[in-house]
Amino acid sequence: MDHNNRLANCPLCKSEAREPFHRDKRRDYYRCRSCGLTFILPEQYLHAHAEKAEYDLHRNDPHDAGYRRFLGRLFEPMVESLEPGSSGLDFGCGPGPALSVMFEEAGHEVALYDYFYAHDKSVFHRKYDFITATEVVEHLHHPGEELDRLWHCLKAGGRLGIMTKLALDKAAFSKWHYKNDLTHVCFFSEKTARWLAARWQAKVTFADKDVLIYDKLIKTANPS
Repeated sequence: MDHNNRLANCPLCKSEAREPFHRDKRRDYYRCRSCGLTFILPEQYLHAHAEKAEYDLHRNDPHDAGYRRFLGRLFEPMVESLEPGSSGLDFGCGPGPALSVMFEEAGHEVALYDYFYAHDKSVFHRKYDFITATEVVEHLHHPGEELDRLWHCLKAGGRLGIMTKLALDKAAFSKWHYKNDLTHVCFFSEKTARWLAARWQAKVTFADKDVLIYDKLIKTANPS
């Protein structure tokens, strides 16, 4: 298999079963027939300095009421199931962590990780009661490896909350503003969400149209 074909494999499930899905003036999009992920090829990614320059423009104030309402769509269904003093990880916290502040206000401890702003890989050596990834997965260059690493960091009985807009069919995708952000390189669909649940043997809940919550089931011993 040559290098170009390898690069076109799905970055989530590594399948070669991809097909051209959409093209615009700037990028080409493929959809994986196996897991339903829509993605672009690495040669069309932004360079790291240009990607960070885009993130530096974000101004996410944890005290902004509108932003807290936005995050609340993931925060509320997550926090209601947590035991007092639970430990969590805010993956992809960005330059101005806000969701972690909300969990801390509710009495929980939250570690931070972000490739550009909180690049402390030691957080992956711990286990957590909950992990959040809000508006993050669409930026991941290696979503398969990154998401499996998060799942490994989650305790049995823990919850992983993901917020990302879900791609629909070709007609809707062609008009979708979400794809126009050049830092967005892969796009989940409902099929992708369910594929991950099957991979992890997890329960997935669609808490909102762009909010996914995965429960890491506690495995019980087989009766003798």
